[in-house]
Amino acid sequence: MTDKYQRARRYQQFEGIFRCPICEERMQLVEFKSMICPHRHTFDLSKHGHLNLAVQPSNSLYTKELFQARHRILTESAMYTRLHQTLQTLIEQEAGAAQESCLIADMGCGEGSHLNSILSASKAPNLYGIGLDLAKEGILMAAKRYKDAMWVVGDLANSPLADHTVQVILNILSPANYKEFRRVLVPGGLVVKVVPRTGYLKELREALFDDQEKLDYSNDETVSLFEKQIDLLDVIQLQDTITLDEQQLQDLTRMTPLAWSAEPERVEAFCKQGASEITIDLDILVGRV
Repeated sequence: MTDKYQRARRYQQFEGIFRCPICEERMQLVEFKSMICPHRHTFDLSKHGHLNLAVQPSNSLYTKELFQARHRILTESAMYTRLHQTLQTLIEQEAGAAQESCLIADMGCGEGSHLNSILSASKAPNLYGIGLDLAKEGILMAAKRYKDAMWVVGDLANSPLADHTVQVILNILSPANYKEFRRVLVPGGLVVKVVPRTGYLKELREALFDDQEKLDYSNDETVSLFEKQIDLLDVIQLQDTITLDEQQLQDLTRMTPLAWSAEPERVEAFCKQGASEITIDLDILVGRV
């Protein structure tokens, strides 16, 4: 059985979760190669096993280089190890309570390493994953590397996921669309959103900026919006300090939008300092619809 065929079988297993991004009708997998809706809008599985369900191409600033740097940070450093372990525990509990399969959708998945870390470490046999992002480069990278999930190019503001088909939505350091989250989740479905706290990457902020607004970041507004849209069950604070070497500091500046507006000289100086401690300071918001 070829790798592409195995992936197609997974899409067939979950074909009912997809809706056409053009007419919003449910789609079916035809001949293990194309998702087709009743109006014959057709979307082919790529040779790497991902689906492009974006109606228009994205002009994203998230480049291949950015995603490569992000992949190295997520997989070769301990920067997000505790986050992944905490998320895995939360999601395994949800999968254990599910009567049948438990589908987790990582909305804004980037190059897929967050979702893959959770799925690959999970012992829940009924847990399945789908990663959605508008950045084609990220989804392509995810599909090439990680074969245990479905990877889809799609718009979070007009998701190609059908109504009430997902048990868990994961949203890590990424914009949220709560109207779509509520539409896609099954009744009582779980939302897990990760947001930065004041100390997150404070060493990078202090090195790149003098603007007090950037130095005094607060997530109060983000948390307040979550509470207005989702029934908040818990807020888990996650704080850690890790050491990154010079190459990892370069990757950190490549992967974060924080560096996009900084002076190049200050970015270079930050990267050339050698090994440096970096603060991880996050809130994990847990709620239900």
